[in-house]
Amino acid sequence: ATMDAKHRKKAHNKSHNQPSQLPTMKGISQAVTAVWAAALASTASADSYTHKYKQGDHVELWVNKVGPYANPQEAYEYYTLPYCAPDTKHHPEHDGGTGRFNEWKSHTMGEQLGGGHALRHSGHDILFLDSSGKAESCTTAALSEKQAKEFEHAIQHRWFYQMYLDDLPVWGMVGEMIESDQKPKINDKDDLARLDHMTELDDSVVAKTHVHPYVYTKRKLEVLYNKDQIVEVDLTSDPDSLEPVQAGKAYTFTLSVEFKATDKAFHSRFDRYLDHDFFKHPIHWFSIFNSFMMVLFLMGLVALILLRTLKKDYARYGIVHDLEDGLVDEDAEKEGLTGEKVEDAGWKQVHGDVFRAPMLLPLFAAVVGTGWQLVVLTLGVIVFAVLGPIHGEVHEERGEVMQSIIFCYSFSSILAGYTSGKLFKEYFPTMPRRAGSGKDSASMNSLWQAAMGLTVLLLPTVTVSILAVLNCVSLMYGTINTIPFMAILKLFLLWVFITVPLGIVGTLLGRHVNKAPAGAGGASAPAPTTTFPCRVNAIPRPIPEDVPWYGKPSGLIPLAGLLSFGSIFIELYYVLTSLWNYKFYHVYGFLFGVYCILTIVVGMTSIIVVYFCLNAENYIWQWTAFGSGASTAAYVYLYGIYYFLFKTQMHGFLQTSFYFGYMAIISINLGLLCGTLGYSAANRFVRAIFANVKVD
Repeated sequence: ATMDAKHRKKAHNKSHNQPSQLPTMKGISQAVTAVWAAALASTASADSYTHKYKQGDHVELWVNKVGPYANPQEAYEYYTLPYCAPDTKHHPEHDGGTGRFNEWKSHTMGEQLGGGHALRHSGHDILFLDSSGKAESCTTAALSEKQAKEFEHAIQHRWFYQMYLDDLPVWGMVGEMIESDQKPKINDKDDLARLDHMTELDDSVVAKTHVHPYVYTKRKLEVLYNKDQIVEVDLTSDPDSLEPVQAGKAYTFTLSVEFKATDKAFHSRFDRYLDHDFFKHPIHWFSIFNSFMMVLFLMGLVALILLRTLKKDYARYGIVHDLEDGLVDEDAEKEGLTGEKVEDAGWKQVHGDVFRAPMLLPLFAAVVGTGWQLVVLTLGVIVFAVLGPIHGEVHEERGEVMQSIIFCYSFSSILAGYTSGKLFKEYFPTMPRRAGSGKDSASMNSLWQAAMGLTVLLLPTVTVSILAVLNCVSLMYGTINTIPFMAILKLFLLWVFITVPLGIVGTLLGRHVNKAPAGAGGASAPAPTTTFPCRVNAIPRPIPEDVPWYGKPSGLIPLAGLLSFGSIFIELYYVLTSLWNYKFYHVYGFLFGVYCILTIVVGMTSIIVVYFCLNAENYIWQWTAFGSGASTAAYVYLYGIYYFLFKTQMHGFLQTSFYFGYMAIISINLGLLCGTLGYSAANRFVRAIFANVKVD
């Protein structure tokens, strides 16, 4: 921002030194060249963006957060603890200081919505390849009782802090709980491997063991560089600098920086954060193989049971098959064709009701439309992440995944509107009419507007409601995960001016697809006919109630969700570990494979569920198919509860609220996505089987 201001001021002064003249092609060309050159110069001098430095260039150290390691969302601004800023030229109280100590780094919308990315200038004046060896230090005022209690609480509950140097994160412990006469033997670097083994101490444990809080006062940054680029940063806290926390005592905090040459490549500098041993463990590979084998088994089961059963059904219903295809035994086929005529039973009995509009049609159209939007959004984000080696790895840029989610969601809303409008138009003629009502046109207008409104508002309303509660909790606790007002305003404007208009346009396109040609009077209206292979009866037939459990949706839907969950739960463990345990998820190829497997499994299980329900003469299959896929989300949320209780050490109202709030958002979105996949697969199946049935 400071550089941009300088360039604007320079350009402004330059314009006043030149005579006024009308813009010519030559002048415009020179102006464009000058702006481009200024931009290049600005980029070249912006070391934090090019990551290239010359000796003596400033290397900015940004402080990010401080908080308990067990609670990722309980993160506070670094200077919440009574640390002091170094007495350098960046300190506002220094004579002639630049005041960069109070400077906050600008963020993208993705960083602001992702939370926890607040970066404040540390005030340290670090110079690239500085060989002076001079350490920067500052001395606090005497700690008050309150400040001493803050340090004691932080050390007892294993608080750590996070900093960024040249966009590389480093971590450090605030202090240690040790006995007064004990000499600490800590020579490890302050990295995540060490923090993983830290546990908080209860007050009862502190009282029994007689340990006391000691704060680190000396820290050292070891910076490895390759020519003009920084490739590795490590932070080490000096155990000899541990001092007991006492009220009324002043502390001197020191930071030293040492540069060392290395031959490590710059492009692989983030690899050390990726934990390949964890994400590429043989169990991970085996889970993908296991899920793939389950898909093959499920597809074979569907082909074996359904196709053979359907062939027998067709034979029983008197449909002539081509006996040369070899799919059906010739003797059985002839027996079915020449035997005594069998009364219709099973799924053919409901041919006059199977394409009847589902209950709550506007809501059903909205959830299916939103589901297709999430299908495309998820696929787009995963493909974007998989192509990271081309455009830049997403785990190296804070907030880039969230930025891609916002982009894909905004521009995929036209697909949500289109599928919602098309589905509503298709089923509307089969909706039951009130006796004596002749206002079908007015009824359709009001209902399709309701469908359009639900498509645009349903998911954002639910998501914003949950996030609003979490934002209030974060604001109450004063954490850096609070979404700022300007980010909320930008997101609202993006939704109003891009998402909503595209959703409305998509609904109109879907409503008028395959529109009937203008009639004799020149009027044009949506075609009243549908594309269903069977006509819908005027009076719905009763649904049998005395059916076995495998003919009832309540018995089949949980089983379908369990199979779908079984295909993803191993990958779900890795995803949740990345979200809640400070690991950088980077195996998006695995995620893409699991996404494809999930799509197939949900489709196959939904087809099986719908077939059993239709055989039980239950023709309300649309919501059943949607529920078969959406039930996966219930198992995901239940697994989230298990993960919270047995795989983490999270505690406190703040962290618990964030965990279950975000798990609710994840489960709702996954339910809409899987429900849509299940309905779409079942819809194609139902159309296919009834298209081959001869109906009088």
